Amino acid sequence: MLLIWLPWRAAGAAPSSLLHEGWRARGRFLAVHLGAACLYSLLHVVLMVAMRHGVYALLGEVYDYGPPIERFVYELRKDMLSYALFIGVFWGVRSLREARETPLRPVSFDIRDGTRLIRAPLDDILAATSAGNYVEFVLADGRRPLMRVTLAAVEGELARFGFVRTHRGWLVNAARMTGLRPEGSGDWTVELGALEAPLSRRYSEALERLRAA
Repeated sequence: MLLIWLPWRAAGAAPSSLLHEGWRARGRFLAVHLGAACLYSLLHVVLMVAMRHGVYALLGEVYDYGPPIERFVYELRKDMLSYALFIGVFWGVRSLREARETPLRPVSFDIRDGTRLIRAPLDDILAATSAGNYVEFVLADGRRPLMRVTLAAVEGELARFGFVRTHRGWLVNAARMTGLRPEGSGDWTVELGALEAPLSRRYSEALERLRAA
């Protein structure tokens, strides 16, 4: 059971949307599974050798494993294939399960500007910016309603629908991006039509996500 649990547990270390993530996320994925595959093979070899020693002992014989390093490398090659098969099956099951559980993209987002309610279509929200105790939404028609809420709370609501945090004070709609312009020192400007939003070098994952959008 342990040899089945290990690939299943490791499969949860990466998002099912890995192909849309940045190169750092893919690098972490490979590092995690390379280490897990080696551990998987080591456990397999230890259990296999222990069982064979037990069976041979019952028969009054001595089991000879052979040259340890050479045999382990031989087993490792085979175990890599079986581990990859396990990961493929588990990841496929996980992706299907997440597809059933993922909520449908809402048509609109409710912006409460004081006592007024603005039901803005998600595609019409270009960006959201921090404005003190408020968040200012930049809409495609030029309106900029304010809502008393934190930008982190808005990000929590909209991140799964393609909105990306590019700066401590900016959240942009990746689907409305029309260009990326380098500004030097690792900083960028995100072009959303006539609107320009900063992309700080501290948000390198955001840059990868926008490039992949």
